[in-house]
Amino acid sequence: MTETQAMLHDSLSRYLARRYGFEDRLRALAAADSAPPPLWRGLADDVGILGASLPESLGGLGGGVAENQLIMELLGGALASEPYLSTVVVAGGLLRRVGGPVAEHLIPRIVEGQAVFAFAHVEPPGYFDLEDLHTTLAPDGDALRLDGRKAVVQNAPWATHLLVTARTPGSERGGLSVLAIERDTPGVTMRAYRTRDGARAAEIRFDAVRVSRDALLGGEGTANELLEEVIDEATLAVCAEGVGIMRRLMRDTVEYAQQREQFGIQIVGFQALRHRLADMFMALEQADALVRSVASSLDRLGDQRARAVSSAKVAVCGACRKVAQGAVQIHGGMGMTEELAIGHYFRRATLIESLFGSPDHHLRRYERLAGVPA
Repeated sequence: MTETQAMLHDSLSRYLARRYGFEDRLRALAAADSAPPPLWRGLADDVGILGASLPESLGGLGGGVAENQLIMELLGGALASEPYLSTVVVAGGLLRRVGGPVAEHLIPRIVEGQAVFAFAHVEPPGYFDLEDLHTTLAPDGDALRLDGRKAVVQNAPWATHLLVTARTPGSERGGLSVLAIERDTPGVTMRAYRTRDGARAAEIRFDAVRVSRDALLGGEGTANELLEEVIDEATLAVCAEGVGIMRRLMRDTVEYAQQREQFGIQIVGFQALRHRLADMFMALEQADALVRSVASSLDRLGDQRARAVSSAKVAVCGACRKVAQGAVQIHGGMGMTEELAIGHYFRRATLIESLFGSPDHHLRRYERLAGVPA
């Protein structure tokens, strides 16, 4: 890490340890229905990290992928359900690439913690594929008309803004558009609910929503490459979160094995259990090494970027399954209770499999990009 990144790591680590323990998280999420938990304001006001990867000219710190990876790993280790991924990585990534008046207006609000974004992309029945979008964007006088449905929109009940992907019929270059609109725009209806990991999500309908052309990011019907680039970056950020979750699962499981006794000895002395812990540790380290390797060369990969990101997502999902299931099995039945942190980490590790595409989705994507015959 650079000196700046080391300072960022140390300050965020100390802040999370002091202000966001497991009990703090449970209380915050229980009360947070229509606004992010208080930690979100703390990340903006007390630690000042929401602009770590955003341009200095707009109030950020001028970082990039490396800073997002570092922060997402630490947030994963703290099981922090704040919308950093959708707001900073996805929305911030899109805005800093397109620039212009919209970015100049919204990026400073992200840095200050005032703007919270939800990424409305996945559609029923829940496939994550840019080619499988049915939400439409059509001309409506001097504006645009948005119609469609989105499923499992993470953090939507907390959001001030929505990033919506849609298809423009008849346009060139794939026809995909992405818009930044306010959540309470007329015609937007939302059914909010709590997810299994304690966060919030929603099903959203867009019924003849009239939006200004200024809301477009990247141009009408021409946002395919822009979306692919930002989604790859977000997928890698999810992988970093998974690494942070696995490190916490390993730490808690080793501590438990050193304390728990059977037949008068610590269970960590049992050879079979030691082998299990070693397998879990190796899966974690291999996934971590791959994620760091891809992240450090993301800007130089070019056409190989998508394949590298998909391979990292598949590796992290496999490692999360091995580490999380091993942690629960070593703890026994209490590993799935609400009172023990291990069960909450298990649920988040499981949910990570579906974020920005399942392992099957990324395996198919890798095969397609590598030219493997169907």
